[in-house]
Amino acid sequence: MNSTPSAPASQTLIAFDMEGVLAPEIWIALAEATGLDDFRRTTRDVADYDELMQGRLEALTRHGITLSTIQAVVEGLEPLPGAVKFLDEVRRRHPVVVLSDTYEQLAAPLFAKLGQPLVLCHRLDVVDDMIRGVEVRRKDAKRLTVNSMIELGYTVWAVGDSYNDLTMLRAAADGCLFRAPSNVRSENPDLKATDSYEELLAWIVDR
Repeated sequence: MNSTPSAPASQTLIAFDMEGVLAPEIWIALAEATGLDDFRRTTRDVADYDELMQGRLEALTRHGITLSTIQAVVEGLEPLPGAVKFLDEVRRRHPVVVLSDTYEQLAAPLFAKLGQPLVLCHRLDVVDDMIRGVEVRRKDAKRLTVNSMIELGYTVWAVGDSYNDLTMLRAAADGCLFRAPSNVRSENPDLKATDSYEELLAWIVDR
């Protein structure tokens, strides 16, 4: 007797933002290293990512800051305290992907210090060590990636802290803010908010 194959069991995948969740904000670190306030605004402050990056590119050109200068700053950064242990604990339970609006040429040292998780992000257009533009994989790439994972049969939970994470969080089966600023929290009261890795791990385990 022929039987209809059963649907494959859904596998859970956890999608994390990187900066602010697992690692420091690279542009704030650059602001502190150079003393230039032009780089202090992040996706926690500005909802329009294109506007934010255009301002950063203009400031880089205006101040003559090279890719090598930023890379040297990033080399000195470490993951947020407790992030590596937390990420290792999550990966014991579920596959993990890091969905970030950072750039490969900037953040590679942090990828290594986080244990080389799968990171999907963008690239920079660099000429003679000067950043001339950005090569964005796709607009709203985080949400599109989550949707693609869902189409492949994954149940996706997502964690982020900024405006550019919101569409990803809402596309996922469940989403959680982590150490998000008050403006992001107050504007999105429907999203669970956590402030420690212990609390976030409990949220993941209890799903």
